[in-house]
Amino acid sequence: MPIHLNTAGAGLMPAAVVDAMTGCLRREALDGAYETETRYADTLEKGVYENLASVLDAPVEDLALFDSATRGWTSAVTTLSVTSRDRIWITPYEYAGSLILWTELRRRTGVRIEVVPLLPCGDLDLDWMRSNIREDVTVVSVPHVPSGCGIVNPVEEIGQLLAPWPCLYLVDACQSVGQLPVSVRDIGCDLLTGAGRKFLCGPRGTGFAYIGPRLRATARPPFHDLHVADMTSNDTYEVHTGSARRFEYAERATAAVMGLDAALRHHLRHPPAVCGPFGETMRDFVRAAVGELPSTRLIDPGTRHASIVTFVCDRVPARRLRDELSARGVAVWVAQGSHTPLFMRQEGVEHAVRVSPHYYNGAEDIDVFARELRAIIG
Repeated sequence: MPIHLNTAGAGLMPAAVVDAMTGCLRREALDGAYETETRYADTLEKGVYENLASVLDAPVEDLALFDSATRGWTSAVTTLSVTSRDRIWITPYEYAGSLILWTELRRRTGVRIEVVPLLPCGDLDLDWMRSNIREDVTVVSVPHVPSGCGIVNPVEEIGQLLAPWPCLYLVDACQSVGQLPVSVRDIGCDLLTGAGRKFLCGPRGTGFAYIGPRLRATARPPFHDLHVADMTSNDTYEVHTGSARRFEYAERATAAVMGLDAALRHHLRHPPAVCGPFGETMRDFVRAAVGELPSTRLIDPGTRHASIVTFVCDRVPARRLRDELSARGVAVWVAQGSHTPLFMRQEGVEHAVRVSPHYYNGAEDIDVFARELRAIIG
């Protein structure tokens, strides 16, 4: 069986997730999709939201499901009302998909986009944030863990820093939900998005968002689907919920949602445990294995890290390393610098190898990875 070290791309689904999805698909084939949806209505309309609420430590009414984290992010962010008098803070670790959205908002509205500086170690400069926060900072966007490197940004401390101010606080938690404790209450954010397929080990095509009351109070979604709205006359309609579900679309894959629910329940029963007998994490093992090799450079900013290790090798391009490791039964991935462009550009990185172990990996997996990587690099 291949050694899977690409959880930051998509985690391995446990048997419970596969069983939930295949069972649902079989029933759809036998009974029909609508009939199957009715059969699983309690999970689809209630249970999955309750389990997500437990994972995120968030109120059920503040949660919505989407077909991706990006859909959840854009569904909420595109409702923001900003002008040329406003400032939006982002970080050098911002995901390129979000940067595209911020760029479009700036083109349309003239809003000012400012990048929070880093300390020499790579941590965000919180003192700069304290000194420069003003009433005209209307949005602050922070990735909990970026996809291109393993730094963990201090989202709880940032939340405390921003709490006295009226700005909306947005957190991209795609790479943290499932591997780190994530509490919306402790973070104090107004939007938090995540993906089912990564460290939660759910199916692709699933995402979710916490959309808090402050954001919902000012949001003006351009569309409400039929599961939350009704036409009350020929030219008027009524939205019958104030919850975050008014950002959702009615159509969704029942099997995918059932798989997400199973992944959430699996996570709640089996929280990740990736520490060795002396407190070493799988990340520590990977980092040590890479660090001892010649002509390699770790892309490893910050003082707190998650289970993602990124590196470049002067001797062998990242894509070739990925392909040769794959041929030897070890799955890693290529982190594209353009996906975290503000940080990677200043690091001079176009492509890097990304290694992201999870609870299903042991020290022996990392030993195999290290041995095969050493053989390739020479």
